[in-house]
Amino acid sequence: QVQLVESGGGLVQPGGSLRLSCAASGSITRFNTMAWYRQRPGKERELVAGITRGDIPNYADSVKGRFLISRQNAKNTVFLQMNSLKPEDTAVYYCNAKLWKPVISAETDYWGQGTQVTVSS
Repeated sequence: QVQLVESGGGLVQPGGSLRLSCAASGSITRFNTMAWYRQRPGKERELVAGITRGDIPNYADSVKGRFLISRQNAKNTVFLQMNSLKPEDTAVYYCNAKLWKPVISAETDYWGQGTQVTVSS
């Protein structure tokens, strides 16, 4: 079984920073991609940032230059450093892991429980 546990969410003022952590129950190097998604009020879940097994990151346009995704493989943990936060960043943030399964020639998604981030004055 795969377990992903997010932490680090909370209330922060606009312009502030938070760092989210996602701890996996096992090695994260088995996953092709680790990612952060978020679901804002009234919106569908969306990709925020992802990082490949080879440490290649990608970001949604809305967070480029403000957020940074990183990983510490030895700690089985992926991070999302969020800077210059805006009220529109308010959302539940979810950790995601994509596992390639050759037997079905497809990736399987695993999800954490989510952590709330609220950006408000």
